Amino acid sequence: MKQIILFILLSVLFSCKTNTSKEPSKKKTFTFSSWGSAGANFKEQDWEKKLTYYDSLGISELLIGASPAILAKLVPMAAKKNIKIHGWMWTLNRPGDTVAKKHPEWYAVNRKGQNSLDYRAYVDYYQWLSPFHPGARNHIINNAKKLMEVKGLASVHLDYVRYPDVILGADLQPKYNLVQETEMPEYDYDYHPIARAEFKKIFDKDPLNFKHPELSTEWRQFRLNAITSLVNEISDLAHAKKLKVTAAVFPFPEMSRQMVRQAWNDWNLDTAYPMLYQNFYRENINWIGFATKQGVSDVSFPVISGLYAPGLKDPADLEKAIRIAKKNGASGISIFTADGLSKEQKAVFVKLKKEWGIK
Repeated sequence: MKQIILFILLSVLFSCKTNTSKEPSKKKTFTFSSWGSAGANFKEQDWEKKLTYYDSLGISELLIGASPAILAKLVPMAAKKNIKIHGWMWTLNRPGDTVAKKHPEWYAVNRKGQNSLDYRAYVDYYQWLSPFHPGARNHIINNAKKLMEVKGLASVHLDYVRYPDVILGADLQPKYNLVQETEMPEYDYDYHPIARAEFKKIFDKDPLNFKHPELSTEWRQFRLNAITSLVNEISDLAHAKKLKVTAAVFPFPEMSRQMVRQAWNDWNLDTAYPMLYQNFYRENINWIGFATKQGVSDVSFPVISGLYAPGLKDPADLEKAIRIAKKNGASGISIFTADGLSKEQKAVFVKLKKEWGIK
């Protein structure tokens, strides 16, 4: 009988011990970041001032468009202030790319048969390469490889890793005298000859012969897969070197599929930066929370909510946007851009930095 009582007492003691000896959960950090450009002329003194400014706002990560040589100079400077530098790379949209321009066959083609180098949808800097052309893909991958050589770079940050906008945001359409109630042929890419030939090998059909190719789920998925395979090839190369890949993407995967043929929930990313520019879509601040929550639920990697400073001029709106992104599961926010913030907008960053103990 005494043995049974002793066993029960020991069991209770052991149970209490295991229940109270759990490791404390790690506190999730919330980061502030910003997109920006270093330009072609790097001045160390200017960047010392910039980094001090970013640091004062609690910004600890910068997504910088610059050459590998300039990024290599910037990384160690930023590290002194505990700021990480990501290499911001324009992936498929390559305006002014002197190498690509020598190969017109590399460019994406719309449903009207127009090459993106000759016909530039919406704006002149829309010059899109085709993810189906081997030469274009190799060129893009080589661009990423050059960034991977930059010592200490936080990630290769992919942008414009999609097709041209099939449907523009509601607020942008009037600027181009457009009413896009359907997927218009001149904005529907990529009908590159290689893409059509590869599709025909599988389905024995040419999408150009469809009465409504924009309604074919197979043709849409086929194009989505071409972008996905390109991103994942870059990710595999980076991960083999113990490096990270991040991407600026459209608001949430389903919306991205429809608007720009981008299925970023299928990508092997380390972090996604969905651009939640609510004013582009004539949406309110609450929409930022909805889009954040949807993106977070669709992927297994962290999501950083991208905010558009000119669309959040009212500091109350900016603060609400940041708080609602955090509430809905974002690991941080990235502002486009910190360089143009008003005095009142800066004060929001300083306030939240102090409140949340950022940096």
